Amino acid sequence: MHFPFSPEQTDLLLLTCFLITVLHQNYLRKSSVYQNYVPVIFTTLPMNHYRKIAILLSGLALSTQSFAQSADAYRASIDNWHRTRTENLKKENGWLNLAGLFWLPEGSNSFGSDSTQAIVFPKGSIAAQAGYFIRKGHTVSLLTQPGVNITIQDTVVTDRIIFQPDSMKTPVLAHGSLRWSVIQREDRIGIRLRDLDSKELKHFKGIDRYPVNAAWKTTAKLETIGQPGLISITNVLGQTNLQNAAGKLVFTLQGKTYTLDVLDEGEEELFIVFADATNATETYPSGRFVYIPKPDAQGNTVIDFNKAYNPPCAFTPFATCPLPPPQNRLHLAITAGEKNYGSH
Repeated sequence: MHFPFSPEQTDLLLLTCFLITVLHQNYLRKSSVYQNYVPVIFTTLPMNHYRKIAILLSGLALSTQSFAQSADAYRASIDNWHRTRTENLKKENGWLNLAGLFWLPEGSNSFGSDSTQAIVFPKGSIAAQAGYFIRKGHTVSLLTQPGVNITIQDTVVTDRIIFQPDSMKTPVLAHGSLRWSVIQREDRIGIRLRDLDSKELKHFKGIDRYPVNAAWKTTAKLETIGQPGLISITNVLGQTNLQNAAGKLVFTLQGKTYTLDVLDEGEEELFIVFADATNATETYPSGRFVYIPKPDAQGNTVIDFNKAYNPPCAFTPFATCPLPPPQNRLHLAITAGEKNYGSH
């Protein structure tokens, strides 16, 4: 460990710490250490040493205060990050309001709230027989029954293509508290349904997490030379595809060196899907996610596991989350970030 003091200053600081310890131990007030040794120290020290001790004590007090303020500020920043994270979960495009995921076979698929429909929406949320989703290859059209009021951006639609592979943006359809859109996962195309009045949303009380601990924030190096440009990622549906890799992150925790493969999704930050030894007990069994800042020109960045968070699948069975690749399974208990939620 490197001390930013000269040898003389270090000796004085150690002596000062000893004195403080002795003077604050009431039971030593009557001991031979207090009665004999301390008075000798005070009566034999040169005056300039008292001044040096005072200066060192003042600097130590200021450093301690600054460190405490820095720790408080860091803890507050993580708390604010987590607060924003939970607020995003509750938004219309969050993960708490999902009410269904219906994969479409080729042809006509009836939908409505009646149990006889091919796709059954929540009871009482829409007409018993609301219409049809018609899939032709990779194109999906909506055909509504007369009198069923379904809108896209407040405009009523009755017969319209709502998904095709070259669409720039998939429309969101609405009826009452329901919202739905089409998603594609390789050759599978389905309807993702949301209910803005869902019980999960109404009963949401937050997410348990570990106490904020700055020890879980560490510097890291992103290695790119010799690393593959693509890595295989498997999702909960069992589908495996190649995704853009940013490189291999190298970092040290508790005296050991670890690595994680990093994904580049084209966003401002880089993305990591990882697993660790807490997954079997306290955190989501299939792993967690964390983002890291893009590195500087030398490849330097940081990874902060206090921002490790649950995948959408922790909140709903209607998500299609990626799973950690084998090389991203850490033999270490990361006791930081979010704990498990529910039983999905």
